[in-house]
Amino acid sequence: MKICCASSAGGHLTELLQLSETFEGREHYFLTDKRLDSEELAGREKVFFIECPRRNPLKLIVNLWQSMKIFVKEKPDLVISTGADTAIATCLIAKLFGKKVVFIESFCRIREKSLSGRIMYRLADLFLVQWKENLEFYPKAEYAGSVF
Repeated sequence: MKICCASSAGGHLTELLQLSETFEGREHYFLTDKRLDSEELAGREKVFFIECPRRNPLKLIVNLWQSMKIFVKEKPDLVISTGADTAIATCLIAKLFGKKVVFIESFCRIREKSLSGRIMYRLADLFLVQWKENLEFYPKAEYAGSVF
């Protein structure tokens, strides 16, 4: 099983890295945007850097194109994502190809939904939350506890 670990750089990537035991020993790669913390990851892991859309339609098109090229090349069986905007296109592409998607709502979201969570709640095969309070507005989610 090949796993795509998709997230934005920064806190989302930090959360994803907390799950390293999940994909350790399995073929995997990271898909993220380029920032200091993600560049450091490149020395230890297989990483692809893509455009971060930041709600910019042109950057979103670039992100979608890059995500598709990498997905077709790497052929993952599963996408695990902690969000945010950088990773959403890859999750959507995975669903189009009939692959499984696991989405973990951000640790910092306690009282409201994230934009990526709102999108992925309807699409993810498994939607996990880190706070029991999130089950009020994500009733079909599973409480998994904190990744930290």
